[in-house]
Amino acid sequence: MATDFIDTIVSLTAIMEEETARLLAPGRHSDFAEMAAAKIKLVATLDTIIAARERSGADWMAAFDEETRDAAQAAILRLGEAARDNAAVLERQIDLSTEMMDAVANEARRLSGSRSAIYGASGIVTRSEGATPISVNASL
Repeated sequence: MATDFIDTIVSLTAIMEEETARLLAPGRHSDFAEMAAAKIKLVATLDTIIAARERSGADWMAAFDEETRDAAQAAILRLGEAARDNAAVLERQIDLSTEMMDAVANEARRLSGSRSAIYGASGIVTRSEGATPISVNASL
């Protein structure tokens, strides 16, 4: 079971590193959904392995021989570094996407002239901006 544990960690690390590298590279990549699905599956597998080990005892890694324990600790450290890098790049991409969508929405609102003003009986002018429908090209 120790090899399953380490192999799962190594596989998850490899996918995170590949995803991070692709996100940093210019151009469009169409297989991020598959990478996300693979990460979810590997995390679920890792959770299952850890839960099974913890049911057998709290300090289950102590049962590993020294070489296996060292390999597991090294794999866990590398996974932590890959996860930190991956999270930072994903956060940056999400922020960029949000900013781009806001810019597109603002420009569409500006071009459509969907602003309106209502002059009330008491002399108060109320301004509002109606939501402009936006069509998004899903291949972006």
